[in-house]
Amino acid sequence: MAMKAHEIEELIINAFPDAIVKIEDLAGDGDHYSCSVESKQFIGKSRVQQHKMVYQALGGKMGGQLHALALQTKIPS
Repeated sequence: MAMKAHEIEELIINAFPDAIVKIEDLAGDGDHYSCSVESKQFIGKSRVQQHKMVYQALGGKMGGQLHALALQTKIPS
């Protein structure tokens, strides 16, 4: 079963309450998303560490309910 964009956003916001999250359904099928996450919690972390933090927030749904996620993380300016 595919995930809805608001479910992804909710999981990310629960882990990063200060986050600005933007999600786009790339194929219109609920399986392929683009996601941008901006959070102060990324300060001092490498890009790989930031992405791992987001994947951890998704609670193991990557590869199952969530097939593909083009992820971009950034620190607030």
